Amino acid sequence: MALVLLALGPVLLSGCAHLIIRTAAPTVLPNFTASIFEECDPHLARSAIPSNLKLMEGLLKSDPQNREILISLSMGFAGYSLLFVETEDPERASRLYLRARAYGLEVLGQRGRSLMDPAVTPQRLDEVLKTFSESDYQALFWTALSWNAWIGLNLDQPGALSQTAAAEACLKRVLEMNPLYLHGLPHVLMGVSLSARPPLLGGNPGEALAHFESALQHSRGKFFLTQVYFARYYAVRVQDRALFDRLLEEVTTGYPGELSDVCLINRVMQQRATQLKKQRDDFFI
Repeated sequence: MALVLLALGPVLLSGCAHLIIRTAAPTVLPNFTASIFEECDPHLARSAIPSNLKLMEGLLKSDPQNREILISLSMGFAGYSLLFVETEDPERASRLYLRARAYGLEVLGQRGRSLMDPAVTPQRLDEVLKTFSESDYQALFWTALSWNAWIGLNLDQPGALSQTAAAEACLKRVLEMNPLYLHGLPHVLMGVSLSARPPLLGGNPGEALAHFESALQHSRGKFFLTQVYFARYYAVRVQDRALFDRLLEEVTTGYPGELSDVCLINRVMQQRATQLKKQRDDFFI
C-alpha cells in the first residue's frame, strides 16, 4: 500500500486527488486488508499495520466520506488492537477500539449516530438496526466488535455499562444478518460477551457455550481465535480446566496456515494460547 501511495504521490498532490482515491479505493483497499490477514509473520504485520493505518488516514483527508477507506480504518484499528495491543496495554487498546468504532459509525451515517444516542429507546434502536442491509454489514460488524471489546475492557466504568444494551443489540443484528462472517467470528464475539458479563448484566454461560460451539463447528477447528476465546472466557467462567487445556492444545499443535485468509490471526492466537497455558493456575481455583 505504501508503494502504491508513493507512486500516486504527484497525482494526489494535484486537484485530482479525490477522483483518484475514489476510483482506486474499491480495488486497492480490500486487497490491502486481505494481505494483512494472510500474513503469517506476526512481527512483520505488527510493524507494518500502524504506518499503513496512518497512510489511510491521510487518504481520508482528501476524501472524508470514502466508505472503503472508513471501513478499512475501522477494521484495521480494531484488528490491530485485538491482535497486538489488548493483552499488553488495555488502556491504549480502549482508545484504539473507540477510534475503530468512530470510523465504523461514520460509514453508517445518521443511523450510526442514532445508535450512540443515550436517549434512544430499545424499540427505536431495533427499528434503526433493521434498516441496515448487506452493504452496511462490514461497517456494522467492525463497529459492533470494537464497541463490545471496549466495553469488555471497561466493565468497571458506569459510562461503558450504560452502553451495553446498544452494543449488544448491534452484535445481535450482525449475528442475524451473517453469523458465519470471518469463520463464525460473530458467534465468538457473542460467546465472549455472554461469558464475560455477570448474570446481573446479562451474562449467560449456557447461551455462550452454544455460540462458541457453533463457531467451532463452522470453522472445523481451523480458526484458532475461536478456541482461544472459548478457553479464556467460557472455560474459565465455568471453571472447566479440562476444556481449557483441550482447546489450547488444539491451537498450539495445529497448523496456522490451513485457513490462508486468516494465517496472521491463527499465528497470533498460537502465541496467545502458549501464554494462557502458562497462566493456567491463575484462572482456576
